[in-house]
Amino acid sequence: MKIIVPATSANLGAGFDSIGIAVNLYLTVEVLEESNDWKIDHDLGNNIPTDEKNLLLTTLSAVLKAKNSSLSAKYHLKMTSEVPLARGLGSSSSVIIAGIELANQLAKLNLTTEEKLELACEIEGHPDNVAPALLGNLVIASTVADKTNYVSSDFPSCKLLAFVPDYELKTVESRKVLPKELAYKEAVAASSIANVLTASLLTKNLKVAGQMIESDRFHENYRASLVPELKILREIGHEFGAYGTYLSGAGPTVMLLLPDDKLNLLTEKINEQNLSGQLYSLEVDSNGLQVEESVL
Repeated sequence: MKIIVPATSANLGAGFDSIGIAVNLYLTVEVLEESNDWKIDHDLGNNIPTDEKNLLLTTLSAVLKAKNSSLSAKYHLKMTSEVPLARGLGSSSSVIIAGIELANQLAKLNLTTEEKLELACEIEGHPDNVAPALLGNLVIASTVADKTNYVSSDFPSCKLLAFVPDYELKTVESRKVLPKELAYKEAVAASSIANVLTASLLTKNLKVAGQMIESDRFHENYRASLVPELKILREIGHEFGAYGTYLSGAGPTVMLLLPDDKLNLLTEKINEQNLSGQLYSLEVDSNGLQVEESVL
């Protein structure tokens, strides 16, 4: 059995903790064989556990506990990932979704999509990354009082250009710079921008969406000092025709949305900056979670 989960790009500026898209970088988990102990083969670095401490298996355990289920066997697994770690592309969310599906398949839980999303939000805390990782495409979601509501839609046609810096920025560190509260007037302004962003994405109006993305008042102004590339790349985007530029998730990845005919030009102009990192030309993944082959 093979479980495949896409990377994600969350927030899109003003859609803080509620809007995300799936993109075509993938985490793959393969079930190889039964084993005396849980074991995960991966090449993700020495600091990523290969045993039951791995997020994949702690997620599996949490799902089994929540559903009052258990497994009689343990397995040898292989995990491979194209998703850069701690870069704002949903690397942990992809593992959480994979862990939920691993439990679903091995324990024959027959979880619905809504049940998978509920479990994912309980583990992750908010839906902006886990929802598109599960569902694909664009997902707008809200979790309030332990209930998640969502709307899924095709994303407007465009090119995605992600600049992934060489340095990591963990979500917990990126959240430390955010204010604990917003003044009422500021919260209303920030919310109205997010409302127009949502409407423009659903009506495929990328010109307006780009303006709203860059007008965010929830998080980017506070995090900009942590990711100096955001200002540089946004200025390039303005000069050479991008719809909008935003901090992907908690950063440090910076994502540009652009017309098809601007991809080569913007790639060239960004490369001229000699920034320390890697550019990815990406597309929106429309499939979300996929399972290949029958369960063992």
